[in-house]
Amino acid sequence: MITIALEKIDFLPPDRVTDDASILTLKNLVLEPMLRWENGAARPGLFDRWSLSDDGRRWTLTLRDGATYHDGTPVTAEDARRFVAAICDARDMFGMPWSYARYLEGAEIAAEGAVLSIATPDAFPDLPDILSEFYLPKIAPDGTATIGTGPWQVVAFERGASVTVRHSDGRELLLVAMPDTEARLQALKSGDIDIATHLERLEPPRRSLDGHVWHEQPTTLAVIAYMNGREGAFADPALRLAANLAIDREKLVSEVMGGLGVPAKTIVSPFHNGMDDQMPDIPFDPERAAALVAASDAPKTLTLRTPLYMPERAPEIAGFIAKSLEAVGFAVTIDTARDRPGYARELGAKRTGDLAIFDSSPHSTFRVLDDKISSRSRAVWWQGVEDHEADQLFETARRTVGTGSRTEAYARVLAHLGAHPHWLYLFHPIDCMAHAAGLDGFSLDPKGYLSVA
Repeated sequence: MITIALEKIDFLPPDRVTDDASILTLKNLVLEPMLRWENGAARPGLFDRWSLSDDGRRWTLTLRDGATYHDGTPVTAEDARRFVAAICDARDMFGMPWSYARYLEGAEIAAEGAVLSIATPDAFPDLPDILSEFYLPKIAPDGTATIGTGPWQVVAFERGASVTVRHSDGRELLLVAMPDTEARLQALKSGDIDIATHLERLEPPRRSLDGHVWHEQPTTLAVIAYMNGREGAFADPALRLAANLAIDREKLVSEVMGGLGVPAKTIVSPFHNGMDDQMPDIPFDPERAAALVAASDAPKTLTLRTPLYMPERAPEIAGFIAKSLEAVGFAVTIDTARDRPGYARELGAKRTGDLAIFDSSPHSTFRVLDDKISSRSRAVWWQGVEDHEADQLFETARRTVGTGSRTEAYARVLAHLGAHPHWLYLFHPIDCMAHAAGLDGFSLDPKGYLSVA
């Protein structure tokens, strides 16, 4: 049996959605998403066939033939319908509402046998992005959401401690909770475990481990600083640009993150729909930044807010930002929040200061734009920047039915936002794991979870 150390072990209730990589690792072993998401595109999941009407308003999805839960019960489209209805009122790990109810407002959702139909008032060609976040469990007799349709079946589960899963081919895995990163490393070195995840959290950062196989994977996560677009310095688009020009992202990744990051070019990662390898880097140009600061009549005094974690090394990132911005003419005071859930709620309530370090986790380009950029949606994470060109580009992209044409339309939105920033764009973290030599079939997904072949 192979033993794997994760940060935590749990199966959340069906209506709880999370981007926690340990929880997603377990979900992707035992459960299945309604559809899978790979590098910006939908792939078969629990539903393996789907179609969209020409007007983009009616999706028809069909379950995989013979889909059954691990207890032998057939899966029905009605299970999915009930799941979607329940999750529209879901909350995240900080108690903040997810946006699913807003996306599906006015939708008619019907199930007949193996077929699920979703009709929306307006064209919604990005619906597969949303369905890729929905994992259908069946509740076990003990009340846990541990009966799924995935390749691995739960054999034993102790919440917060361990879970044993068995593959249909007889292989077994023991996954154990080790919250401390150094403890995971030492357990791997001593041979007590075979695989240690999330070694990017080690202090100091490392890039290899003698005698073991080391894996690194750039992720879809974006480490950013929200900018207050309602008032103060960053209500001026010239100063939003100046701040971005003031950051040497290569140096930030090297000095603060130990090389474990990919410099950002716009609001989303290289894996998102619409990202183009040819998208230009954001230049490090402190001279131009200083000129923009000097020419602006907006305030130059900034409050930079930061949590202690999420993202990793947030206080060190804040120090780097402050030094960089002061070098081009800003005056920066750092405000450190010690309550991370409270900090998230404050940002959702627009108590951002002038800048607030955060991370953007949706793997859907649509979701990032709708939740955080669109001044038409004005959703919970929108920080007050009104950019009518971005709004119109997004409106065009989100209603474009053809897959290729929609990707091109999103590329235009992302290029615009790279040149006309709404946030301070920083980097995309690289996740790390290591395992004993001789093990095959283990890799990291760009969304951060451990994938097992």
